[in-house]
Formats: sequence, structure tokens, C-alpha cells
Amino acid sequence: MKKLAVVLMAMFVCVSFVKADNDVPITVSELPASAQTFITTHFKDKKVALAKKETGFFELSYDVIFTDGNKLEFDRSGNWKEVNCKYSSVPAAVVPQQIANYIKTNYPGVAVLQIEKDDREYEVKLANRVELTFTLQFQLLDIDMD
Repeated sequence: MKKLAVVLMAMFVCVSFVKADNDVPITVSELPASAQTFITTHFKDKKVALAKKETGFFELSYDVIFTDGNKLEFDRSGNWKEVNCKYSSVPAAVVPQQIANYIKTNYPGVAVLQIEKDDREYEVKLANRVELTFTLQFQLLDIDMD
């Protein structure tokens, strides 16, 4: 009986790993409503090259890649997690005002190329290769100069 339980557990683990990390192409209309609104609000003139749904072991997220190389990542609810604008700047309305004020004061005229948000912090990459890390309460945690 123990052997059967071990074999069944091993099969479950294998199937779980096979099921994890699945990327499925989707249409923009299949994204959560808040992600669709974010795109139409901040990237309405951009053409979507690919939208995909990513399922991990315990996670679900969505990626949107535009023809100009910009990339967005959303959580399962459609809230943005990452905005990566390799060849342009992140729309000003996406950057929280407190972070924008800090950048304007300390790095005037330097564009924000990428912003990431997770459960603990914001990470901002500037065009001058400086990376700033802020708490969710917008306190500066770290400055990394590449």
C-alpha cells in the first residue's frame, strides 16, 4: 500500500510540473477587463504583437508584447506587475506621483524605461541605467548604478 501511495504521489508531482509553466496565446479581449482598460488608456496607439496567458505552479499571469518591443505583465486580476518600454518611456500616468516627483527632483529629464511592482516594492529602471527601489509606501530603499 505504501508503494502505491508513493507511486501516486510521484505521478502527481510529475503531472504538476508538466502542467506548470504553460504559455497559451490569447486575444486581447481574453485579458481581464482591468488589463484591457490599462492597454486602451496608456497604449491605445500601439499594436499588440502577442498576448499570452502564463500558468505556473500556483500562479497565473498575462503578458502583452507590442510590435515596438514594449511589454506589459499583469497578474491574474489584470493589475499591472511590469511595464517595460525598451525604446520609449513608461507613460507618466503609470508611474506613481511620489516616485515621479523623486525622479524629477533627483534625475531631471531622465526617462523611466521600466517599472515593476510586486507585493513588497516598486523597482524603477531609468534611461541613465540607474535602478531605484521603493517600498509600497514610496520610501527609497536602494539605488543601483549599472
